[in-house]
Amino acid sequence: MITSADRLAQTKEYYFSKKLKEVKRLIDDGKPIINLGVGSPDINPPESVVETMIKATSHHKAHQYQPYAGIPSLREAIKSFYEQTYQIKLSAVQQILTLIGSKEGIMHISMAFLNPGDEVLVPNPGYPTYAAVSNLVQAKTLLYNLNEAQNWQPDLDELSKLISPKTKLMWVNYPHMPTGAKADNETIDKLVKFAKVHNILLVNDNPYSLILNDNPFSILKHQWPNAHVLELNSLSKTFNLSGWRVGMLCGHQNLLQQVVKVKSNMDSGMFYPIQKGGEKALKLPSEWYEKLNYTYKKRRELVWQICDQLQLTYQKNTSGLFVWAKIQSQHSAKDLSDKLLHNYDMFVTPGDVFGSRGQGYLRFSLCVNQDELRTCIERTKHFKA
Repeated sequence: MITSADRLAQTKEYYFSKKLKEVKRLIDDGKPIINLGVGSPDINPPESVVETMIKATSHHKAHQYQPYAGIPSLREAIKSFYEQTYQIKLSAVQQILTLIGSKEGIMHISMAFLNPGDEVLVPNPGYPTYAAVSNLVQAKTLLYNLNEAQNWQPDLDELSKLISPKTKLMWVNYPHMPTGAKADNETIDKLVKFAKVHNILLVNDNPYSLILNDNPFSILKHQWPNAHVLELNSLSKTFNLSGWRVGMLCGHQNLLQQVVKVKSNMDSGMFYPIQKGGEKALKLPSEWYEKLNYTYKKRRELVWQICDQLQLTYQKNTSGLFVWAKIQSQHSAKDLSDKLLHNYDMFVTPGDVFGSRGQGYLRFSLCVNQDELRTCIERTKHFKA
């Protein structure tokens, strides 16, 4: 037998990779499962974006290798997007790096800045990939707790007790996934100063800033320019391009230069037509966001009705593609998730997938059309805890 690398000892198959196989088996057996578990946008991107991508396949250099940092026109579009959306001025050449999806950026950043044994601050609850990638590069994960009572914001007193001279990197994610909490600007400002004082690289993962959010947040607004801060962003959620894999990393040029050393050895650039489509998306008028958010607002209202029938509580002043709901019964998150799957034909994500602080919560995706959500309302009308 060929043995696997030691780095896989603490790394499990991604939850959704495994759970969706079970959901598929149930569907194949004839169960009418409605999937409220995954945040994969179901609405098509604008036709103009798709048409631009298709047209670009005829470009004479479309099928060649592309620049590692992205074609100049895409980086210029990202620059304009950041200036218009967040009022931040970036250098398209030095401070923007395109990515084949922002998820790869988590690995690239970790490989660029972490040595085995270095410590990484990871939110609990939070996106599971932060901890998984830290394990893969053999860094030590330090979970910092987020609590509903503090609106899921970092506690700097707790962070001060957690860190050591080996603490090298901290992940934050606002608007927050899975809870939908918006960033508290006063807390973030203190956090940026904290990172400078302790020489920690602070990275904000920011794919949800324009979803159900009137005040788009970027950590780069705080004390910019800053050689201790990076921001990941993505076209997956805002423009419904999740399958295209278009992301970006923005921040100080000295940091990006280190990431390029990793990325240039991992891929050979993004497919040219996809870059042109992404460029078109970034130039869309405000009507696109307004229409998209109107749809998500209506869907969220229906999800709230489902939560009411399931006797769950939730916060309304949130953003992003999910509803984070607190369980009031004695059910564990996974038990209630399984009960909804097998008895009510609904897949909902248990909160403890995102860490121990997610125990007692369920996460509902808004990437489900209104007819299916009304079906879920009907199915749960007589729910018994």
